[in-house]
Amino acid sequence: MKKLTWGMIGGGEGSQIGPAHRLGALADGNFTLTAGALDADGPRGKAYAERLGVAPDRAYGDWREMLAGERDRPDKLDLVTVATPNATHFEITKAFLNAGFNVLCEKPMTMTVEEGEEIVRIAEASGRICAVNYCYSAYPMVREMRAMVHRGDLGAIRTVVANFSHGHHAAGDDADNPRVRWRYDPAMAGVSGQMADCGIHALHLASFITGDEVRTLSADFASTVPSRVLEDDAMVNFRMEGGTVGRLWSSTIAIGRMHGLDIQVFGELGGIRWASEQPNQVYYTRLNGRTEIIEKGEAGLTSEAQRLSRVAIAHPEGFPLAVANIYVDLAARIRGEASGDLPLAVDGLRSMAAVHAAVQSAGQNGAWVDARPPSLR
Repeated sequence: MKKLTWGMIGGGEGSQIGPAHRLGALADGNFTLTAGALDADGPRGKAYAERLGVAPDRAYGDWREMLAGERDRPDKLDLVTVATPNATHFEITKAFLNAGFNVLCEKPMTMTVEEGEEIVRIAEASGRICAVNYCYSAYPMVREMRAMVHRGDLGAIRTVVANFSHGHHAAGDDADNPRVRWRYDPAMAGVSGQMADCGIHALHLASFITGDEVRTLSADFASTVPSRVLEDDAMVNFRMEGGTVGRLWSSTIAIGRMHGLDIQVFGELGGIRWASEQPNQVYYTRLNGRTEIIEKGEAGLTSEAQRLSRVAIAHPEGFPLAVANIYVDLAARIRGEASGDLPLAVDGLRSMAAVHAAVQSAGQNGAWVDARPPSLR
């Protein structure tokens, strides 16, 4: 099968997310890195792209140069990934969708709900794919949890408890660390810090696994490091359309927690839990029963969990392979084949609406507010 052509914006040398995208996109032989504008420093980005094997005439100094160089080529790129700071996502994604490219955007997809609504409209009108990298939904055992809920193993879902809390920004040395500094700068990160950076991953998992959406929420934000304008700790209570109650804690100052993403789902007949640091296992407890461990790769898993498992049982599958699963589903969609549960622009819109609702609630002493985007109310 012919490889699809792929271009990347951002994710240059030394970036946190760039290697995961490159490992993920290239893992299954679906894509080849064909073009790139990888760094805000144009010459540095071009040189790095060429070292990665990109032809000199398709290694660009910035995204505008890349758009101009790629939009009218007969061998047009099949997919463009946007892996730049938050404030640039909307403009770049919009420009490439309008030019007829499929786009995978890093989260958050936009800085405002209005921008998110516009991206959804453009994607629908253009017929192009706009996906969002909520890659934790692509872990095999997260797909197994979703299947268990949909199959009715837990009965009616009562409560979801999700966390994405780590301690890696606890030192408060933002001024000396550019990889941290922008996350608390409204000009670069938008209206929210930790909630928009990590909390939305946990919130998306809550909706993804349960098949339900957040309707209202109440939030409390704190900036525990005095120099930070945006929050580094957030607690959000939420209620979903189907009546499920949710709790979410997201923090960057939780010393001792490493990655810190985990989720528990409690129903009338049982409960399940999963943690990204132990991604091979789902812990399942039936009502009045003992806890059992469901292992990635074991017999009897759903076809979706089996499809996305890459390595043998007892071998861990980590973050880059979860990103790779997003690219597997993207390749299938681009080729017009059946695909799995790919997070799309509407998911990015819902997440940004929830972030803005949380900011509003926190500013109103935890008042309950509608978390749905206007177009989906």
